[in-house]
Amino acid sequence: MRTTLGRHDDVPGFAAAHREQSERFPGPPGGWQPVHTVYVPADRFGPGTAREWGDVALGLLERHLPAAGSLAEVFGLPGDLAADVRGRVARKLAAEPVEDLRIDFEDGYGVRPAAEEDAHAVAAAGAVAAAHADGTLPRRWGPRVKSFADGDPGRSLRTLDLFLTGVLDRVGELPPGFAVTFPKVLMEAYLGQFASCLAGLETGLGLAADTLRFEMQVEAPQTVLFLQRSPDLVPSLGGRLAAAHFGVFDYTAACGLPPAEQRLDHPACDHAREVMRTTLAGTGVELSDGSLAAAPASDATSDAHALWRAHAATVRHSLRNGFSQGWDMHPSHLVSRYAAVYAFHLATYAGYAARVAAWQARRDAGGGVLDEPATVRTLLAALHRAEAALDGTDA
Repeated sequence: MRTTLGRHDDVPGFAAAHREQSERFPGPPGGWQPVHTVYVPADRFGPGTAREWGDVALGLLERHLPAAGSLAEVFGLPGDLAADVRGRVARKLAAEPVEDLRIDFEDGYGVRPAAEEDAHAVAAAGAVAAAHADGTLPRRWGPRVKSFADGDPGRSLRTLDLFLTGVLDRVGELPPGFAVTFPKVLMEAYLGQFASCLAGLETGLGLAADTLRFEMQVEAPQTVLFLQRSPDLVPSLGGRLAAAHFGVFDYTAACGLPPAEQRLDHPACDHAREVMRTTLAGTGVELSDGSLAAAPASDATSDAHALWRAHAATVRHSLRNGFSQGWDMHPSHLVSRYAAVYAFHLATYAGYAARVAAWQARRDAGGGVLDEPATVRTLLAALHRAEAALDGTDA
């Protein structure tokens, strides 16, 4: 066949551009991602914290949602789905109430005398070692240290050093699932500085290279701005940036929103999340949404139901917008977190699976849907997320 170009595989500059693409955009995050992160102040953390949260949540479920009918009413579910969801929530709270836990040395902990924070860092390391020994350490775990924006990076790094050194001294190795959260990143330079410190800790502790990865928190308009203008941010950190977590209350306060408007579904928050999504798409960095700063107003069933409705609405907002993880700040949140997550995935799973099967069989899906390959990839990703979220709830 006659062609015009002499060679079709000799595009000037292609090799370098494709190599850069592979480095900057390795693809979506791989492996399991938790549906939530639970934050516990460091002075309240102990080896039994995860189980204690589960026991409180299970007690609330049994007391205020004793049957599928009450759960259906609170979460707006049909009866058959509500029965399935309630059973799954009860089993999850009994078997694995907390998937990801952060021992908080930042806002939830506050500023303490140096000796007091030192002691809590050492005690937290001992509690992690004890939880690991008895098999109750969550699948993902670690501290949230203080921000460099506070003007005292030494305090942040000393706490992390004491904590990691204490865990390794007691366990002999770093248990799997470690993550450290780095908050209030007002300056892009702080990320590179923190990454360098993690590399130094690896060397000093005798850990393999790239063992210590971290999550940044997006909590200020300044952070959103530098995310937009820094296309090489992720590769510049050498693969150490594992996730970006949105901090709703610091962010809305920094935007000047009044207290009544400091909510996860405010348009200002939607904008910040869209910046996170677009600037970090394809980089392998996980995304997590924020929290609801509320607990049941009393022990009354009506107050528990009101809290669960409000929390489930924020969880559904996150899920509909492609954020499959969020923060939980109170044991009661575990009930509404798992109920909303399970209901969301169970309601769509069969339909998504049927569309994928139809596409693979080269036939139209039901209802006249014509799926493109890109849509099928998102359907498969949604099915994998659903399977990961639902995994173990029947154990």
